Amino acid sequence: MEALAVRLSHLDSEAGGAIRVVMFYDTLMRRRVDLPALVRASANLAECVTGIRLHGTGRVIRISPDGREAATPPAPASTTLPIVLDDEEIGTVWLERPGPPGALDELLLDRLAIAAAGVVERYGPARTTMADPALVELAISSDIDEAARARALRLLGFPAGLPVRVVAVRSELPLDRIGGLICPARPVKAAPIAGLGVLLAGGVDRSRFPEGVHAGIGAAPCPGRSWQQARIALRFTTPRRQVVHYDDLGAMALLAQVPPEAARDNADVVAITRVAADPEDLETLDAYCETGSLRRAADLLHLHHSSVARRLDQLGRALGLDLTEPAGLTRARLALTTWRLLAD
Repeated sequence: MEALAVRLSHLDSEAGGAIRVVMFYDTLMRRRVDLPALVRASANLAECVTGIRLHGTGRVIRISPDGREAATPPAPASTTLPIVLDDEEIGTVWLERPGPPGALDELLLDRLAIAAAGVVERYGPARTTMADPALVELAISSDIDEAARARALRLLGFPAGLPVRVVAVRSELPLDRIGGLICPARPVKAAPIAGLGVLLAGGVDRSRFPEGVHAGIGAAPCPGRSWQQARIALRFTTPRRQVVHYDDLGAMALLAQVPPEAARDNADVVAITRVAADPEDLETLDAYCETGSLRRAADLLHLHHSSVARRLDQLGRALGLDLTEPAGLTRARLALTTWRLLAD
């Protein structure tokens, strides 16, 4: 290989340089270097600050050409490539080269990304977010012994004793992206199960869920019980409350246990079903039930409060309730929530 590189370098300096870059990384991978050593060698080769970031842990390594951690603030990347492992993007590598990219920068980063994926895979647990659905299903099963559950969690990469939060998700966004956002610094695994997305996470930052993602967060320390709670919480999500924690439901969670036949026969729920046929009426009632205030509902709907008052008066007559009274508002909230649970 070295002889071939020398011969090619006489014919085409760029081709010779490319082969030397490939050989350089082949040598690093044979030596089984860790990530800091890999980035340090790359920075020396590129003669500029080189960086790597792992999405699952949030770990960032930036090394200067002198082999030390870069002390300067990050500069705009001149070249960037993703790190891909098992068809999932698990991180990013980049060069901070002043001026235009070099002729071999893209090749250098390509080899760095491949080597980084190999290092991550070698030194487990794997940092990928997507997991084997069978293992995840074992971890959240309600009829499995705790020894088998602990083994499944260990195989998924969760250290013994680490609390695991369970989240049920309904979204068009990729599960790995959601998992990386809500739990950037701790282990997180995701898998699709029974038509829902499941996230197992060492922690959950509920403020980081992307817009449009509906999520229910379980509260129990046991993943099996927490999965049940997460699914219940997910049923209580609405366009205005897209993330619901089971603990926040309180006694409202009992509504999920009402038999569907009994719920459908309830007079208040029947009245809500009629009202829901008009999207405008449904939106008005939802805003009022959510805020409990005519003026705050008007703000949500971007309407004058007098217009909302007229709508609520008409809705009250249709429901047979006085929505301005606490008892009437409570009945409307319960009926609207129960109707949504039936539609779920």
